[in-house]
Amino acid sequence: MARILHVDDSSFSRLQIGKVLKNAGHELLQAENGRAGLAAVQEQSPNLIITDILMPEMDGIVFLEALRQLGNRIPVLVITADVQHDTRENCLALGAVGLLNKPPRDEELLAAVAQALGQGGI
Repeated sequence: MARILHVDDSSFSRLQIGKVLKNAGHELLQAENGRAGLAAVQEQSPNLIITDILMPEMDGIVFLEALRQLGNRIPVLVITADVQHDTRENCLALGAVGLLNKPPRDEELLAAVAQALGQGGI
């Protein structure tokens, strides 16, 4: 299974999504904001990144921009409560492979993860 980095300031969200991913056999890495997420990407080499948008210190948009500047080739899935069309378009333009509304249903999350990993060549 895959090594997945989940970047979200909500410990509840990290717990809920982490539980689903672990039960599906994935290895889980976690970060509480984009800054910590960037460090984890460079140190842990995940196969997939899942990120929120609204976070302190470094939000998800700045995180996606930073990943792009680093030449990131790891697929990124965005899970957010921000339902604005412009935000979603911006995420996709910055390289996100998919977006889910928060909180995602378990089967929806696992399907999006499988699709994102397929796009990442794993």
